[in-house]
Amino acid sequence: MTSEDASPTDPPPGLGSRVAAGSQATEQARRDISEVPAVEVITTACIHLASAAAVKCGLGAGDDATVAAELDLDEARKLITALAGLVTASAPDLGTFHAGPLRDALKALQLAFREASDYPDPPGQGPGERFTGPVV
Repeated sequence: MTSEDASPTDPPPGLGSRVAAGSQATEQARRDISEVPAVEVITTACIHLASAAAVKCGLGAGDDATVAAELDLDEARKLITALAGLVTASAPDLGTFHAGPLRDALKALQLAFREASDYPDPPGQGPGERFTGPVV
């Protein structure tokens, strides 16, 4: 079949096999994620939020100039608040084994945020403290 023989509604050559491969990959990804326990998904999300917040609080690795360039307390506040909401909401389902270290990391980030801030929030008004209570 030549390009003149192709209908305007026919997919471009090779697209059908790419769509089928993409469909198979999507199906495989769906099966893979269905096998992951919810605790692992939640914990992984918390670790990503905590890691990003740590960098934004100036706790990243590197020289002083790099760390200072990455410091962004507005972004850190959002990440810490999201982490606090997720940890607080999911803690009863995670159990002490998983929730304890996440709470410790959250508290450390809240304290790091307060330390990095030129004008620290009053106790109870820092990032995520509406979910966790005052952190001092």
